[in-house]
Amino acid sequence: MLNGTWLPIAQEIGGTQLPATAFEKQKLIIKDSNYTVFAESIDKGIARYKDRKMDIYGKDGVNAGKHFTAIYIYQNKQLTICYNLMGNNYPEAFDTKGKPLYFLAVFKKSK
Repeated sequence: MLNGTWLPIAQEIGGTQLPATAFEKQKLIIKDSNYTVFAESIDKGIARYKDRKMDIYGKDGVNAGKHFTAIYIYQNKQLTICYNLMGNNYPEAFDTKGKPLYFLAVFKKSK
């Protein structure tokens, strides 16, 4: 269900909505437990999924050696992921307000 190329349609960090120009050239590719993010640079790693939670381990790129935690939901043909960039616990909700190290992204699958 998560395999494919995903294009961001909305992003926010710390409760602040990012303008579309900030992510218009980004994409996320998921293939089983491997991911690749194309943004300002390329980031690759492994994601483990269980009970709508993700553990994301950066292997190559700017996030190499980092561990992020996240929650996700797939509904209405959109994938929403809320990341805790500190990686010390999972977000409890899809909300970043008042949490400067929480990043939320909403994706649609590329055709």
